[in-house]
Amino acid sequence: MLVWFLPVFLVFLLIGLPVFFALLAAPGLLLWLNGQTNDITLLYRNVYNGMDSFPLMAIPFFMLAGELMNRGGITIRLVEFSQALMGHLRGGLAHVNVLSSILFAGLSGSAVADTSALGSMLIPAMEKQGYTRKFAAAITAASSVIGPIIPPSGIMIIYAYVMGESVAALFLAGIVPGVMVGIGLMLMIKVMANRYDFPVASRKYTWPERGQASLKAFFPLMTPVIILGGILGGIFTPTEAAAVAVGYAFLIGFFVLRTLTLKEVPDVLSNAGMTSAVVLLLVGAAMAFKTVVSLSHAPEQLAALILGLSENPLILLFLINLLLFVVGMFLDAGPAIIILGPILGPIFSSLGVDPIHFAIIMSVNLTVGLATPPMGLVLFVAAAVSRERVETIAKAILPFLAVEIAVIFLITYVPAISMTIPRLTGFAN
Repeated sequence: MLVWFLPVFLVFLLIGLPVFFALLAAPGLLLWLNGQTNDITLLYRNVYNGMDSFPLMAIPFFMLAGELMNRGGITIRLVEFSQALMGHLRGGLAHVNVLSSILFAGLSGSAVADTSALGSMLIPAMEKQGYTRKFAAAITAASSVIGPIIPPSGIMIIYAYVMGESVAALFLAGIVPGVMVGIGLMLMIKVMANRYDFPVASRKYTWPERGQASLKAFFPLMTPVIILGGILGGIFTPTEAAAVAVGYAFLIGFFVLRTLTLKEVPDVLSNAGMTSAVVLLLVGAAMAFKTVVSLSHAPEQLAALILGLSENPLILLFLINLLLFVVGMFLDAGPAIIILGPILGPIFSSLGVDPIHFAIIMSVNLTVGLATPPMGLVLFVAAAVSRERVETIAKAILPFLAVEIAVIFLITYVPAISMTIPRLTGFAN
């Protein structure tokens, strides 16, 4: 089934079938052709069972918190804070784009939300400053992948749910890799800024002006502190932390900043509900597929095949990174983690790779896939926001993808990058 699943799945995608239906139709068709009608019933029954989980409730709550923050004008404050710090550099608005993504990552945990929220503001501003539209869209898409790496992260919640790992450990392990991606992108911007003479966005802010911008951004920046502090301190679970984030975003928007009105609440709830429904349906479909595949003993056969390629874990990690990179080009990170995590995770655990370390390798790799041609989701979002062709953005994003791939291999072969903080805090061995 695993051999034929991906070709059939891709055919369904190419003819325009939504990912949710393709994830169910591909194995359903293969089971029907094999005469396994009982397993077809099991496949569709497990869609609901795959979604019926308390830990997964964190996803819609984080989506709602991000929507409240964005609608309440908090994104603008983060951009202003970033510009106060870096706007005076050559290529300043491009640096501001990346720094804003790092800061916004602590609020939403979603690459799509990052691209749409920041892109709608920064792409027109960068174009007005003299950047090409394709470059502005490319750096927005490239920096948006930081969102699911730095906590809170929806895909890490999914990984923890599927693999039985600690959400807190995964959140902590994602901090340094996420910051490294941001620093790598800024270094590439500096190289390109000197070569192509990028414009300077603004004058250099005085320290009092920077202090004022910091005060405006203070309450939004406290969101990840409250979330992580509460989880690490044992005050609440990740799901409860997500609910607290919603309450905090509501209080900030309505009573502190007074940028939200009751008229906007229905739209906020509707947008968050639609986004959450898409994610949870994908999780349900992928979990249903995982259940059927596990009954076929295909994971054991695939594990034997992988281990037969080499006994050296370093070589296998290289090969798996290539596999994940290709998968990430076509499949969203959530479903890919649910399908491949239970297959690949135990293999590398048996080879001595720490489960948290492998989780970060997989999460970062598949997240970068969101910005990778030909079917990276944030490429299409960036194209919609910028009104630029996907093919044009795909060419412009290649230098930034090279940086992100280099970071992936650094994370892979230097475990201390992701494991130091979880070990220091006692969440990993």
